Amino acid sequence: MIIAMKPTATLREITAVIARLEDLGITPTVSKSDDATIIGIVGGKKGVELAPVAQMPGVAQLVETQSPFKRVSREYHPEDTVVRTGPLTLGDGGFAVIAGPCAIESEQQIFDAAAHVKRLGATGLRGGAFKPRSSPYSFQGMGEQGLKFMQAAGRQHGLATVSEVMNVRQIEVMVRYIDVLQVGARNMQNFDLLKELGAAGKPIMLKRGLSATIEELLLAAEYVINSGNPNVILCERGIRTFETETRNTLDISAFPLCKQLSHLPIIVDPSHAAGRRDLIKPLTLAGIAAGADGAMIEVHPCPDKAFSDAKQTLSYEQFGLVMAGVAPLVEAMRLAKS
Repeated sequence: MIIAMKPTATLREITAVIARLEDLGITPTVSKSDDATIIGIVGGKKGVELAPVAQMPGVAQLVETQSPFKRVSREYHPEDTVVRTGPLTLGDGGFAVIAGPCAIESEQQIFDAAAHVKRLGATGLRGGAFKPRSSPYSFQGMGEQGLKFMQAAGRQHGLATVSEVMNVRQIEVMVRYIDVLQVGARNMQNFDLLKELGAAGKPIMLKRGLSATIEELLLAAEYVINSGNPNVILCERGIRTFETETRNTLDISAFPLCKQLSHLPIIVDPSHAAGRRDLIKPLTLAGIAAGADGAMIEVHPCPDKAFSDAKQTLSYEQFGLVMAGVAPLVEAMRLAKS
């Protein structure tokens, strides 16, 4: 349920409604629409106890909501959430690019990648220190040492850092070094992890699961926000279908749908959707056209020698070609909206 305040409601009236709800054991969430204040109701008792609230000065109406997710919903939070950390901003109407290797392999590699992706226009640096691999014999990442290298590279080149956290035990070490903690597709419904990330104090990037519905993705985000962290970034990275020419199938409809249903920013991960480098540029541009707030792209000094995801990783030259196509389309989309 939400309480819609009148456009003429005063701060005193709004504060009085919030205080009354808290007295009833309800946790209110407050946000602004174009012309009014919206107070969302989470928890507490429903029914007769709320009837007097509807009669309070400044209240326009009580509206019953149907959405299974609450804090993530646009009904509860009409304005877009903007997530900012250092030079990286997502959700403000622009388009930010996060780029770097799938896995941190050495100090030289991550510093070299940071220098090049920054020069070509990225504001975020990605890289995995803990790697969830299908085979137990594949490279599993450098762990904390890799995080230290990444933090230093990000600071030197003015990039926000993004890296994957795989379990609750890793959160403490991750928050010491990394700006945005990424939840991988395999962990999207690891609810214990999501709840703990609510107290992490860092933005969370939540990747859509391999076969997850949009509702399941938004409910996963609800776990993080409901546990105290409002800074959640959604990531569409393709879902598993019967198609075998690509690693996954990029769901273009996810961008406008998530924008309609939720206030959270959403980015495209064309690398994991395609699984092949020749499709990265068109999928990135498709994401922009569909309303994505940014992209996360795998880039490596020598892609064919990458320890993981070599086939979907771009060279610096190839990444430059992608970025050359991004700017004019972002500007065209801006003009189309104005």
